[in-house]
This record gives sequence, structure tokens and C-alpha cells, in this order.
Amino acid sequence: MLDSNNDLGAALFKTWTEKQRSDEIEKLVHGFRNGIPVGILCKMSETIAGDRKKARKYLRQFLSAEERKSAVEAASEAMNPLVKSFLL
Repeated sequence: MLDSNNDLGAALFKTWTEKQRSDEIEKLVHGFRNGIPVGILCKMSETIAGDRKKARKYLRQFLSAEERKSAVEAASEAMNPLVKSFLL
């Protein structure tokens, strides 16, 4: 049972339009600005977008270069490679 629920809603997100995905990732970015950890922002964006390449596109659209750089610099050493792969 856990395996079927362990996809963070990926099955639902696959049915969404690109506009719905974009809107949801934009909400995540607002949440990030209000304290959601950058790792959650990155992984949820990937899940919603469907892959890392699309997630990067959306994150670059909604976060300024300064915000992305700041997020990478603030990421823990363990999270840094993941965050860089999404934001730089």
C-alpha cells in the first residue's frame, strides 16, 4: 500500500496541463520564499513538472538569478549537488 502512495502525487500531476503545473510550481516558489526548504522545492517541482529538465525551466522562470544563487549558497553540503542541478 505504501508503494502506491509513495509517488508524491506524480500520477495525478501527469494528468495536469502545463498551465496547471506552472501554477503549482509558482505556488511552491512562493512557499520557498516563506520558508519551505529548498530541497522540498526542488523535488516537488520535479514531481509536478514530470522531470528535472522541465522543473529547472519553471524554477528559472519563477526565481531570479540572485534568488537561485542565494539558495545554492545556503544549501547544506549534502543538498548542494541536488540544488545546483535544479537552480544553476
